[in-house]
Amino acid sequence: MRYKGLRFSESNAEDNQKVEAFLKNYSSYAPNRYNYTDIKRITGHFRSKLGQGGFGNVYRGSLCNGSQVAVKVLNKLKGSGEDFINEVAGISRTSHVNIVSLVGFCFEGHKRALVYEFMPNGSLEKFIYEERSDSVRQLGWPILYKIALGIARGLEYLHRGCTTRILHFDIKPHNILLDEDFCPKISDFGLAKLCMKQESIVSHEGLSVILLQKSFAETWEVSLTSLTSIAME
Repeated sequence: MRYKGLRFSESNAEDNQKVEAFLKNYSSYAPNRYNYTDIKRITGHFRSKLGQGGFGNVYRGSLCNGSQVAVKVLNKLKGSGEDFINEVAGISRTSHVNIVSLVGFCFEGHKRALVYEFMPNGSLEKFIYEERSDSVRQLGWPILYKIALGIARGLEYLHRGCTTRILHFDIKPHNILLDEDFCPKISDFGLAKLCMKQESIVSHEGLSVILLQKSFAETWEVSLTSLTSIAME
């Protein structure tokens, strides 16, 4: 995702200033901003860990109003903050039942975190790749159909329903979260690209179009194969 006038350099101080300037200009879209002390309070000093990845760790937390949230602490973010801006700018422009809600964020130099609505059933990956156990429920066809349809609706919204079209570029089971009713929500917009509605997604060079088509085809092939494998077991 490239933003006009925002270029990243080797200087962390300069990059932080540019990110701050972007967030200030973007304030009409951005969600709540928390300081790092708030993040520690929300997570109970990082007491309940939900998961981890190359980006860092995810912790369960609670807001002052009692709402449950998931806090992604970005320990290994690119120094420039480009992925962080992708996430804040991408999700903040959305409002859809099949897109995870970004409640807030923290940006204090290298201390960066994203606060999402809490998804009780975790990611779809858990139901695909983990061995069957009493703690991992086997999903039936009605739920699988509901999940597949929800993902499709979420993608359709990103491509056609937003004021600014959003290409996710990283749809996979790990990035599909499930609420208490197994309603799927697309998450993790770190690799997303924005495309203004007046611009045609297919107006770029032929190679770019081919790559986009290939990316979407591979994404759905993997998703459908994974969902089918669950149902067949």
